[in-house]
Amino acid sequence: MAFHEVRFPANLSFGSIGGPERRTDVVTLTNGFEERNTPWAHARRRYDAGVGMRSLDDIETLIAFFEARQGQLHGFRWKDWSDFKSSVASAEVDFRDQVIGVGDSVQTAFPLLKTYQSGEQSYGRPISKPVAGTVRIGVADSEQQEAVHYTVDLAHGLVMFNDPPGLGEEVSAGFEFDVPVRFDTDRIQTSVASFQAGDMPNVPVVEVRV
Repeated sequence: MAFHEVRFPANLSFGSIGGPERRTDVVTLTNGFEERNTPWAHARRRYDAGVGMRSLDDIETLIAFFEARQGQLHGFRWKDWSDFKSSVASAEVDFRDQVIGVGDSVQTAFPLLKTYQSGEQSYGRPISKPVAGTVRIGVADSEQQEAVHYTVDLAHGLVMFNDPPGLGEEVSAGFEFDVPVRFDTDRIQTSVASFQAGDMPNVPVVEVRV
């Protein structure tokens, strides 16, 4: 198996249904109280790629993409239109969007991270598939220049500085990103008659750990 650094056509993923999935083990005790635990540190996202099909040309594009990935075998990039950038949906990406670390005058590599905040609770989501040309980086509230001050590993979501940020200097980032996924089926069933009648194919897609 491998991961193909190619994005599922964004015009086909637009309008798809999906989102994060968590796994929680719930045990109800004899006294009625519960014990809850989870084996997952991070959510796993699922989508249905079939919902975005609008024409027979779209179906042909889907089948070609499916065949090139050999069904479930190879992973690929997916644009989640409901959550694809470091800022809120209505704002432009800014280098101050997310704090990804604090300098110590030694560390030069910083993984991209998106923080989800609700009240006093927060969750840090690792971002492994940033989109080329969208990553903006700041150090101590000063924007840095790509290729001059840093480079970005687009396959792993790492920002690598030429010189380490100074002790206590806050490292921030703004970016767009994709979700690493694979098809969750080895079969696609289509019918021209059914499609023209409004019946969409079921094409499940699931996030993979990379």
